[in-house]
Amino acid sequence: MTAQVGRIPSGGVRELGLINWVLAKFGARTVGAPEMHLFTTLGQHKRLFWLWLPYSGGLLRGRLPRADTELVILRVAHLRSCEYELQHHRNMARRRGLDTQTQEAIFNWPATSGRLTARQQALLKATDEFVLHRSISDQTWRELSAHLDRREIIEFCLLAAQYDGLAATMSALELPLDHPEHR
Repeated sequence: MTAQVGRIPSGGVRELGLINWVLAKFGARTVGAPEMHLFTTLGQHKRLFWLWLPYSGGLLRGRLPRADTELVILRVAHLRSCEYELQHHRNMARRRGLDTQTQEAIFNWPATSGRLTARQQALLKATDEFVLHRSISDQTWRELSAHLDRREIIEFCLLAAQYDGLAATMSALELPLDHPEHR
């Protein structure tokens, strides 16, 4: 099998710099892959990578419960057909309590609403509207507000926007999968 190459070839020590190269190696080890293409690609823009990394990490460990964070990320990845995000976050979601059946319900929502809590359904409805319509309707806002406080709603919007933008970036750059054998 030949290795998949993105529009921007993966960087090595020379393109990434020593620190970003070490971070990319650590990231790959963390996800159990020979390479973490997200880091070996984005890391080539050293300044933006260093600005993006703590922001992205902060959203993953924010005020929202981690299961909610993973639910939103999975839904965005599903809506945007972003296999890279799905490969990384399906396992993370399992570790955060979203089992395989719940994940399938997330992907097949709203047809599978009976499997999901009212909170999960509110998050999914808001994610769909945010990603597909770039806003949230008044009705959905009220539903979301029944479950999240103001700061959590702000975080939700930034989280959905971050992963929607990341999916678009991965698509435009034709980022190779870290685990192509699991496609």
